[in-house]
Amino acid sequence: MTHKNRQGLYEGMYILSATLSDESRKKAFEKITNGITEKGGEIVKLHELGRKKLAYEITGKREGYYYVLYFRAPTRIIVDLWKEYHLHEDLIRFMTMRTEKVLESMEFKPLKLGA
Repeated sequence: MTHKNRQGLYEGMYILSATLSDESRKKAFEKITNGITEKGGEIVKLHELGRKKLAYEITGKREGYYYVLYFRAPTRIIVDLWKEYHLHEDLIRFMTMRTEKVLESMEFKPLKLGA
């Protein structure tokens, strides 16, 4: 496999606006997954973590709807995905990192404030 066609396993966290209806949120997230698959990537596992309070306010929003997505993709498409994410008006925050394994389960631990 040449450097240009190298594949990686990635973990992406996406926070969508909590003010979206269920249908709008579904379509907004499909835009993310379709962007991956249309560029030659493959969805491996999705953890839908639900509506959560944000650690701090982001562009006037105090809550978001969290997803963690594991996907395989050609390394070269990650920059293109990031460019698309910056234009995605319902995507509050995102993070993509290379990973070695897929977590089969995931949960948030409560924040301990003032400890």
